[in-house]
Amino acid sequence: MGLFTALLTLPLAPVRSVAWLAEKILDQAEQQYYDPAVIRRQLAEVDSARRSGLLPEDEATALENELLSRMMARRSQGPGG
Repeated sequence: MGLFTALLTLPLAPVRSVAWLAEKILDQAEQQYYDPAVIRRQLAEVDSARRSGLLPEDEATALENELLSRMMARRSQGPGG
């Protein structure tokens, strides 16, 4: 039965491979998006841009709120996502 099933589903192998690859890419993107080290670096960049006058106060505050929301969302998910 295993060989028969394998032969019948062989044409779907490329589709399964693409789906697996897409899932791995999504996992990696989410890991980077919620990575506390990346968020801290981005917060420092926002602060630096604010201090240098490149970023208005209201925009800097909005960016900081978004970054902190991402960090808190990751914490609420717990370890391992």
